Amino acid sequence: MNHLPVKMSAVLLTGHGGFDKLEYRDDIDVPSVSAGKVLIKVFAAGVNNTDINTRIAWYSKSVTGATNAGGEKGFDSAEGDDGSWSGSPLTFPRIQGADCCGEIVAVGDGVDENRIGEKVLVRTMQQAAVDYQPFKCWTLGSECDGGFAQYMLAYSAEAFQVESDWSDIELASIPCAYSTAENLLERANVTSRETVFITGASGGVGSAAVQLAKRRGAVVIAQTSKDKMVEVRSIGATQVVTREQKLTDTVETESVDVVIDLVAGNAFAGLLELLKVGGRYAVSGAIAGPIVELDVRTLYLKDLTLIGCTFQEQKVFENLIGYIERNEIKPLVAKSYPLKDIVQAQQDFLAKKYVGKLVLVPPQN
Repeated sequence: MNHLPVKMSAVLLTGHGGFDKLEYRDDIDVPSVSAGKVLIKVFAAGVNNTDINTRIAWYSKSVTGATNAGGEKGFDSAEGDDGSWSGSPLTFPRIQGADCCGEIVAVGDGVDENRIGEKVLVRTMQQAAVDYQPFKCWTLGSECDGGFAQYMLAYSAEAFQVESDWSDIELASIPCAYSTAENLLERANVTSRETVFITGASGGVGSAAVQLAKRRGAVVIAQTSKDKMVEVRSIGATQVVTREQKLTDTVETESVDVVIDLVAGNAFAGLLELLKVGGRYAVSGAIAGPIVELDVRTLYLKDLTLIGCTFQEQKVFENLIGYIERNEIKPLVAKSYPLKDIVQAQQDFLAKKYVGKLVLVPPQN
C-alpha cells in the first residue's frame, strides 16, 4: 500500500440530524486493508433515501412523519438509539454511501492478489459481516463505512466484478436502488404477463422497478407526479397515473396482481383495493409516512399477502450484474455532483426535481 495516499477526502456523518451533521473533509485516514477485505478506490456513489433516512434517524420508531418532513433539519422527536436500519445505535463519525462503483487497489490476507485492478460494484445489503445468517445483514454506509469517500473497505465477497462499457457514474446508480427493486420483484415472485402497480415510479427505486418489472414481461402501471409522466412512460410503463388522481378512478379495483410500494402513507388502503383476490403487496419504503390504516377484513377476505422487503439473497445482486453485462437494463442518471456538494445533491433529491438517480463523484487525484 506504499503507493496509496495516507489521507483522503470523505464526508463524515457526525450524528443524527440536519445537513449540519455532514462534514466534508480532506484529512481522513485511508483505511488499512484487513484479512478477507479489499480496498476500493471509489469512482462514484449514488444518493439514496437510506442515506438521508439514516442521517435524520427516520428509522426510529419515535418518528412517524414523511421523510421530507425532516430531510433538512432532522426530527426533534428522533431517538438515535434505534435510528439505523438494524435498530442498533450507529457509531459516529460514519462515512455514509450505500452505493459504490470503484476499482480494487489493495487486498488483505486470504484474498487473491489478481483482484487488484478489478472494477467492482459493492453490494449494499451485506451478509458476509453476519456469517450469512438468514434475514440478517449490514447496510453499506450504516453498519459500516460506505462510498462517500475516495477509498473504502469492503469484504471481498461483497465486491462484485462488473465488465461493462457503462460509465462509472452510470454503474454507481445501480447497487442500492436496483437491488431494492429487484428484491421487491423477486420476493413478490413477479412473472410474465402479471399486472404490477408501482408507486414512486420517478425515483431511483421506482424507476428501477419499472424497468425490471418490464424485463420480466409484466404489464406495468406506474404512479408518479403529473410533470414526470412522459419520462416514466419512456422507461417502460404501460400506463402512468398521477398521485393527484384518485386511484380507483384511474385503475380498476381488483385488477392488479402485485403492488410494489415505496410510498405508504395515506394511499396504503387504496393500494390494497387495487389488488386481485390472492394478490401480493411488497414494500421497502414509506416516504409519505410509515403509519398507515389497514382494514384487516380487506387483508383476509381477499387472501392477500403482505411482504416486507429489506433482506436480500445474494442472487439478487448477482442478477443485477448479469443484467448490466448483457445490457438488459439501462442506467437512468439524472445528474452528478462533486462529493463536496453532497448537501446540494440531497436537497435536490428531497425536492424530487429529477427522474432517476443522482450520483456523487469523489476527487480522483
